[in-house]
Amino acid sequence: KHNPNLIKYLDPRMKNFLTESYGLIVYQDDLLFCALELAGYNWEEADKFRKAVGKKIPAEMAAQHEKFVKGVIKNGQTKKFAEDLWKLFEPFQAYGFNKAHAASYGRVAYQTAYMKAHYPVEYMAAILTAESGDVEKIAEIIEECKNMKIQVLPPHINESFGGFTCLPGGNEILVDKDHKSEKIRFGLYTIKNLGTDISDAIIEERKAKGKFKSITDFLDRIKHKNLNKKSMEALIKSGCFDDWEERGKLLSNLEDMLAYNKESGAQNQNQVKQFGDLPETSSVGFKLKEGTASTMADKLLWEKELLGLYISGHPLDRLREKLEKRDVNIKKIKEELGNGLPVTIAGIIENVRQVVTKKNERMAFIKIADFTGSIEAVTFPSIFKDFIDVLVAEKCIALTGKISNRNGEKSIIIEAVKEV
Repeated sequence: KHNPNLIKYLDPRMKNFLTESYGLIVYQDDLLFCALELAGYNWEEADKFRKAVGKKIPAEMAAQHEKFVKGVIKNGQTKKFAEDLWKLFEPFQAYGFNKAHAASYGRVAYQTAYMKAHYPVEYMAAILTAESGDVEKIAEIIEECKNMKIQVLPPHINESFGGFTCLPGGNEILVDKDHKSEKIRFGLYTIKNLGTDISDAIIEERKAKGKFKSITDFLDRIKHKNLNKKSMEALIKSGCFDDWEERGKLLSNLEDMLAYNKESGAQNQNQVKQFGDLPETSSVGFKLKEGTASTMADKLLWEKELLGLYISGHPLDRLREKLEKRDVNIKKIKEELGNGLPVTIAGIIENVRQVVTKKNERMAFIKIADFTGSIEAVTFPSIFKDFIDVLVAEKCIALTGKISNRNGEKSIIIEAVKEV
């Protein structure tokens, strides 16, 4: 670019279509012009050539190879030149864009790279919102947020909007460039069993009359037909009311809360207006009874069920120190260790898929994860029947087995298991 003397063309005719790329074959279009200008193809033949390259059809490519070489020789070049040029085409069989496509992708790639560099929190919030519903993708993006030192928080009754939201900054994706937000809040739409209609009602009420001050204030103000046991349970279990009260205690009061919400009709609305200016302790409201507090294990299980992944922590956190000291982990198994090697690892069971063999015996394929990744583990019938009560989703286990490498995909053949 900066020294035109360095630009070389394999054939003078190529200057007609390679000037913009300084003599380099970059785009799918360049292949077509090579076929047209150097091998004597017409446009119909060039289009067939494009399809053969684009769809990676071996038989068609072989036929095109022969036709192309003959055409190049007929149009004044050597066989060696034709074969060398064909070798330059081979990468396009794996992946090659036409110029318009490349320009569009290049523009988007530049824009997204710019946004991630200059507005990282807003950008990651936008990506999380765009990928809502794809749990694996969301987990991957949240892991990237951790790497970027961006905290992803559970949903909140006064801070969550529909999608993922930056804190501070409301529900706007783009804000002042001096904005220093380092947190992203889960959206209400991401909560399973909640529904967009009740979510929208909560957001609109908050916009109209301000933040909710207490569980009483929430129950007095939200009079939507879908504020029922299922939706309230989802709000509580996902952590929306954590600022006000512990999740287990709220669940213990769930039936009473719903009854209060239904009964606080016209008469209760008058009471709220009459006593609205008094301190909250003096106003008439819902009184929580004592209840059983939830454990961290409960919270994580609820988050996995309702949000698709763990937010407040990880079931393996209690084992983190021990796991990080071990030489073998899932990442090392997948990247370094070979077929048949014995291994011992610990992790959490993400899912279990049981199958019945031809001998009418049950076995299972298990997905197990640690802090470094996940891998499939196989339990044959003789092992599965002995450990059926342990091999359950969400349980933390330790296992011993051997690595199996089939067609480049590694798994573990389980020989023994115990619950941790």
